[in-house]
Amino acid sequence: MAMNPAQRRYIGRMMVVSVTYVAAIFLAGSLLPKGSPATPVSVAIALLPGLAVIGFIWAIGRYFTELTDEYLRLLEIRKALIATALALAVASSWGILEIYTDVPRLPVFWVFPIWCLGLAVGAAVNKLTLGDGGCA
Repeated sequence: MAMNPAQRRYIGRMMVVSVTYVAAIFLAGSLLPKGSPATPVSVAIALLPGLAVIGFIWAIGRYFTELTDEYLRLLEIRKALIATALALAVASSWGILEIYTDVPRLPVFWVFPIWCLGLAVGAAVNKLTLGDGGCA
């Protein structure tokens, strides 16, 4: 199946953002030892990967607006809703466990990767319920 123009732009944006994210993670990891004091410079360096995460979210939102096929947009929005539900459920449930038990702490960093995993879960749900996993 040929990609539509919105898909091609989305893939291009995600490639740029992905490379930026990996570079920012390596940069922060090489410049800042774990537990570095919070100075303006260390905070700025540590937040660089977060800017790339914002780029991911922007690229996905932009993709939603550029999709002209309403059915494909429905599939992608459903994936995002399922991903959001999964990430919120895991974060909230684990947070409650942290309050009342001695389970290990889950760093907030993991919420976005859990959300990304939820996109795959959403694609599977789409495939099982509608027969189509979506376009991206």
